[in-house]
Amino acid sequence: MTGTVSIIVPALNEEGNIEPLFQRLTALAKRIREEFDMSTEVVANDNCSVDKTLEELKQQALQIDPRVLTIRIFRFSRNIGFQKSILVGYHKARGHAVAQIDADMQDPPELLLEFLRKWKEGYHIVYGVRRRPEEDLPTRTARMAFYRLINHLSDDVLPHDAGDFRLLDRQVVDVVCALHDNDPYLRGTIASLGLKQIGITYERSSRAHGRSKFGLSQLFKLAIDGITNHTTIPLRLSSYLGLILVAAASVLVCVYLFAWITSDRPMPLGFMTLALLQLGTMATVSFLFAIQGFYVQRIYNQVKDKPLAIIEHSIQQGTDGGAAAISGQPIEVLWTGNHDRP
Repeated sequence: MTGTVSIIVPALNEEGNIEPLFQRLTALAKRIREEFDMSTEVVANDNCSVDKTLEELKQQALQIDPRVLTIRIFRFSRNIGFQKSILVGYHKARGHAVAQIDADMQDPPELLLEFLRKWKEGYHIVYGVRRRPEEDLPTRTARMAFYRLINHLSDDVLPHDAGDFRLLDRQVVDVVCALHDNDPYLRGTIASLGLKQIGITYERSSRAHGRSKFGLSQLFKLAIDGITNHTTIPLRLSSYLGLILVAAASVLVCVYLFAWITSDRPMPLGFMTLALLQLGTMATVSFLFAIQGFYVQRIYNQVKDKPLAIIEHSIQQGTDGGAAAISGQPIEVLWTGNHDRP
C-alpha cells in the first residue's frame, strides 16, 4: 500500500443512514485500493446522539472486514457542534489524504474518487461545489446571499456554494490542527490558507432518512461564525461610526455656541447648558467607543493566532551553481514570536 485515505464522518442522530452509508463506503474503499493502491479508514464521530447511531456504528465495525475498511469510532460526552466535530476528526485522522463527508449521504461518497485524482495531480485542497442544493427557496436564497456577503466583506476569497464536503492533503490537515481557534469556521479557514485548491461541481441528493440538524438558528450561528472569523469590517464600521458621531457632535456644539453668541433673541433658560452637556457627552462616549473598537480589532487579530506565512514551495539555488529549482520540501508554516508549535 502506498498510503491511507481517511474519511471523517460526523454523525448526530443518523441511525437510519449508517448502514447504507457504510455499504457505499466499503465499495468505495475497494475502488480506492484498486485505482490508487491505498487503504481506507473511517473516523466516525458520534456527536452525543440520543438514538441508536452509536450502536449502528459499532455493528458496522463488527461486520466489515478491517482489511477492506478500518473503522475508528469516537463518541463525545456532549454535542460539541458540527464544525468542532470535523476538527476533532482532523486531529484523529491518520491518512495521507483526509476527506470529510456528512452521514446523511446527500453528498455522494463516490465523488471522493475524483477528489483523489485531483489530489494526485498536486492539489492540496479539493472541495465539492453544489450545483443545485436540495433546499427550500428561502434557505437556498439565504445561503447564496451569505456566501456572497462574506466574500464581499472578507479579506479572503471563499468559494461560493461549497460546504464541508472536501479532501485535504496531510500537510494541510497538520496546518489546520496547529491553529488555535475555539470557534472554527473550517470551510473559510481552509480556503484562506491560499494553497493550491480546486472545486468540483456535483448534484446534491435529497436526504434518505431522518431530518436535517441544521435549522435556521444553527445556520444563523454558522453565518455569524463565518463573518466574525474572516473580517473585522463590522468592528471597524462601529469605530468609524463613533468618529463620525464625534465630528457631528463637535460641529453642533460650534453651531449652538455661534447661535448663542450672535442671536438677538434669548434662548430658553438652561437650553444651552443641556444641549452642550448632551452633545459633549455624546462626543466623549463616541470617541471612547471608537478607541476601544480599534484596540479590540488588534486584540481580535492577536487572539486569532494566525500564522505569519505559509510557504508552499521553497526555491533555492543549486549547490553546484546550477539553476534554481523547487526544493520539494513540505509546506512550511511560519509563526510570529517564539511560539512553541506542534
